[in-house]
Amino acid sequence: MESVLKKDFETLSIRFSGFGGQGIVLAGVIYGEAAVADGLNAVQTQSYGSASRGGASKCDLIISKEKIYELESSQIDVLISMSQDAYETYIKQLKRGGVLIIDKDLVRANAEKVQVHEISATDIAFKEFGQKIMGNMVIVGYLAALLGIVSNESLRKSIRRHLPEKLVEDNFRALEEGHNLGLERSKRREN
Repeated sequence: MESVLKKDFETLSIRFSGFGGQGIVLAGVIYGEAAVADGLNAVQTQSYGSASRGGASKCDLIISKEKIYELESSQIDVLISMSQDAYETYIKQLKRGGVLIIDKDLVRANAEKVQVHEISATDIAFKEFGQKIMGNMVIVGYLAALLGIVSNESLRKSIRRHLPEKLVEDNFRALEEGHNLGLERSKRREN
């Protein structure tokens, strides 16, 4: 099974998914802006349920070295699921050999022919920072380490642009927490 995680990628389709109140859309926006800051092209679309908290939420990113002519991919390379409903709704669109990242305390996955990464993002955010919502930045940091296509510097600049100053430092720390975990797990998989 060939991995979508190649430095020499041309186009990647990433879907962040969960429920309203988890910062799903914000995570996608921050990651997409960082990709653009690092010289890539990106298109971001989003949808969320009528209830701002608790309703379905997704954010799609297409990141490419070339021009992008579509708004949404029929199949995705990377699926991030932070709720069981999101996982069940979108797993069918994940490509064979794709990457599935789940918040393992919120999602039970039974996926085959994909690379599964389980991370306790919400739990880490709550234990380390007292804020479950920072699980989204733990996931963004993990994704950044796993894919290796956006820099921490660009992610930090994007976080600073989108969050109130009083929340920036804790979100930087959540990003770093996820990044370190992603690097550690990537090294283990290589050995």
